[in-house]
Amino acid sequence: MRRVDRATFAGPASLSIPGRTGPSELDGARAHYASGRKGTYPFRAYKGNDVRHALDALFHGKCAYCESRFDVTAPVDIEHFRPKGGVEGQVHPGYWWLAAEWTNLLPSCIDCNRRRYQPTPSAFASLSAGLDQARRTGFTSVKTGKETSFPISALGVRSIQEPAPGMLTAALAAEQCLLLDPCTDDPGRHLSFHIDRLNPLGIVYPTGAGPVVLPEPTAAIPDVERAARAAGLSERGAVSIQVYGLNRLALVQERTRVLRKLEFLGKLVVELSATADELEEIEVPDAEHHAVRNNAIKRLRAGARRAVAEIRSQSEPDAPFSEMAKAWIAVFLAEMAAAKSVRPTTPPPEPSQPPKPPACKPRGVRRLILD
Repeated sequence: MRRVDRATFAGPASLSIPGRTGPSELDGARAHYASGRKGTYPFRAYKGNDVRHALDALFHGKCAYCESRFDVTAPVDIEHFRPKGGVEGQVHPGYWWLAAEWTNLLPSCIDCNRRRYQPTPSAFASLSAGLDQARRTGFTSVKTGKETSFPISALGVRSIQEPAPGMLTAALAAEQCLLLDPCTDDPGRHLSFHIDRLNPLGIVYPTGAGPVVLPEPTAAIPDVERAARAAGLSERGAVSIQVYGLNRLALVQERTRVLRKLEFLGKLVVELSATADELEEIEVPDAEHHAVRNNAIKRLRAGARRAVAEIRSQSEPDAPFSEMAKAWIAVFLAEMAAAKSVRPTTPPPEPSQPPKPPACKPRGVRRLILD
């Protein structure tokens, strides 16, 4: 999940201009619910083409929750963050007054939005043990997907009717919702990615310092909230992973493929840079060989720059799983910095042995990534 600033994009005209579909529909919904008539109001404004196009542009054709692309292989669900026609487990009419509210609409892939059984890793007693278990025994079939779920904190006050004018923001804040909205929350404060460069596995887990990293996949949401709090983990991160199904098998597999690609590119950058460094250390006998050597160095460094550009592209806003790629890049840069600071000392060779070439560390790899 990536933070998205909705303020950078103008909302659809159909939802905001008086007399257009959105405001007219809100007037109709008010009359419907004030009359006491049974059933939900037939909402349609959120399905407008300008709404769909605006969400597609704002989120770069990706699911707001899992960052997978839906614009290539599957239709998008225009999702109501606060459900419009009812709330799971509650006697609630739904947040009908937000049905055509631009800030309540998000693009979702089918699997994050619709309730379906998904292969999902079991609860982890610890990160390393959980990953080993997932590799050995596979995944458990768990029903995930947001649908009409909208859990709030035990300390929250749920809105059950349209707030008075000017009170909407305060009423929504008072709910203390447990699900993450990428347009109002910073997902990085609640979700972390497992980055193991030796054994890549695209698992996401709640941030925090506790020993438990994933909720029990079949637990009730209040139990997930309590367990996360007791473990010192982000409660909202844990609940969001559970409800959206952010560790379903297909997602873990796709994220792992991206991690493996990043590993290949990272190793390529290091090898090309190290080879160029080693060539620079070689003394050449004449101008002709000097030109050949320098040309080879230029080609190697150009190849490293192309690989770096591809690494960077994986963290761009339009790339799938860009937040995970950013986490990988941070680990990669930290390891490059550590490698640069640790220079191995080589004892002088024995007289009978030829001198060994100096140990080379790839110079400028961090600079290539950061520039």
